[in-house]
Amino acid sequence: MPVEKLKTFLEKNDIPYISIKHSPAYTAQEIAAKAHIPGQELAKTVIVKIDKKLAMVVLTSAARVNLQWMKKELSADSVELATEQEFKTKFPECETGAMPPFGNLWGMNVYVSQTLTNDRMIAFNGGSHSELIQCSYKDFQKAVHPTVLNF
Repeated sequence: MPVEKLKTFLEKNDIPYISIKHSPAYTAQEIAAKAHIPGQELAKTVIVKIDKKLAMVVLTSAARVNLQWMKKELSADSVELATEQEFKTKFPECETGAMPPFGNLWGMNVYVSQTLTNDRMIAFNGGSHSELIQCSYKDFQKAVHPTVLNF
């Protein structure tokens, strides 16, 4: 089960979480509706390449990554969306497109939207298209140590 690696990590680090099962959904808006989660609390994970190195960007469900702004903000030579082919083997236990925002579990830098830091709770894909994990933003911050950017 794809979510087991994440649950094991959360339990090992004493991070309380809620598992929310829902019927399969593939877009952030669909997931929020089916799981009865406010859209602003649903975090989506976007995989990018920063100077050819894979990284995670974690945004609210309705937000979009501004690649040019991110390139400038990070003083990078290039920032581009990663293709499915470029990242799917990095997450063999996850369904494609359902990676949880815990890049530290896969040796990746994580960049999180400032907007999410204002939420008490966040929910995110747990590695499948039919289960969310919900925890406090503070616990997420403590576990992942993401770089906060004002997208």
